[in-house]
Amino acid sequence: MTDCQQDSGWHAEGNVWTHTQMVCAELSRLDEWLSLTPHQQTALLFTALFHDAAKPLTTQVDPGTKRITSPKHAVKGEHLARSILRNLGCDLTTREEIARLVRYHGRPAFLLERANPANEVISLSWFANNRLLYLFAIADTRGRSTDEMTRPEENLHFWRLAAEEADCFEKPYPFANDQARVLFYRQREPNLHYIPHEDYRCTVTLMSGLPGAGKDTWLAANRSAVPVVSLDDIRAELDVEAVDNRGEVIQLARERCRELLRSGQSFAFSATNLLRQTRQRWIDLFVDYGARIEIVYVEPPLPVVFAQNKRRERSVPENIIRELADKCEPPTWTEAHDLVLHQPTTH
Repeated sequence: MTDCQQDSGWHAEGNVWTHTQMVCAELSRLDEWLSLTPHQQTALLFTALFHDAAKPLTTQVDPGTKRITSPKHAVKGEHLARSILRNLGCDLTTREEIARLVRYHGRPAFLLERANPANEVISLSWFANNRLLYLFAIADTRGRSTDEMTRPEENLHFWRLAAEEADCFEKPYPFANDQARVLFYRQREPNLHYIPHEDYRCTVTLMSGLPGAGKDTWLAANRSAVPVVSLDDIRAELDVEAVDNRGEVIQLARERCRELLRSGQSFAFSATNLLRQTRQRWIDLFVDYGARIEIVYVEPPLPVVFAQNKRRERSVPENIIRELADKCEPPTWTEAHDLVLHQPTTH
C-alpha cells in the first residue's frame, strides 16, 4: 500500500497506506466511538485496514486523462480480507462481518444517486450493519487531504436518516416474514408492502463448503431422515473425477432434484456451492417448485479440512482446496429462508 499512489483529486494525501492510517486515526475521533462495543470498534478498525488494501491489485492509469483509478478494489478487498482473517484464525461470523463492510464501504457516499434510496439501505442491512457503514464512511471521508472530488460529508447523513426511517440502522430490516425477505432479493423491483403467504411444498437443504469440510457429517447428524442428492455420489456412480464430465454430472443431479421436487419430498443437495452465482442457479430451480430453502455452510479451519480431505476415498489436491478457499463467497441471509453457519473446530 505504501508504494500504491492514488489520484490526487481524490487523495491529495498520497499513497494508500497514508490514507489508511488517517482513516484509522479518524475512527477514534468519531463522536460515537466510545459508545461502540469493543467488538464494533475492532470490526471498524479492521475494515479501515482492509478497505483499500486491494488497490495495489487493481490500480491503473487512464492513458488519455492520466487519472488513477482502482476499479473493483472493494470487491477484491472483500476476498483479500477474508483470506487474511481466515489465516489469522478469526472466527467465521466476525470475519464475514468485516469482509462485507470492506466490500460495501463506499455505498453510503452514493446514496443520493440511487433511484430508490430506501431500498438501498434496506438491501444493505442484511449484508452489513448500516450504523457501522455510516460511521466508517465518515472516517473514510475525513481521512484524506482533499475535497476536490469527494462527495460532501453532509451527504453521508442521508444514509443514517434513510436507515433510521426504514428501521434498519442498527439491525437488519424487519421483513414481514422469511418469504418476503427472499422475494425482496430475488425481484428487480421489490414491493415492501406485499406480504406473501408462506406455504411451501417441501424444504431443500443446500449444503455449502470446501471439499472435506464435513458436509456429509453434518447431514448425518442433522438431516439423516431426508434423501440426499450429492454431486460426489453421482461422480462416483459415473466413475469420473471432479473436473471431468461436469455437464453430465450436473444434468443428472438436476433431474434427481426435479423428481424429488415434483413429489413434494424434502431433501438435501450436497455440493461445494462456494460461489453465490452457483448457489443461485440451484436455488432458482428449487424456488420454481415452491420449496423452502435452507443453506448450511460448513467451514472448519483449513488444517482440519486438509486432514479430513486426506481420509476421503476421492481426495482433492490441497492446492485446489486453497484456490477454492480464496474464491469462496460464504452464503448470506439474502439467499434463502434460513441460514446455518457451522464452524467445527476439530476433526
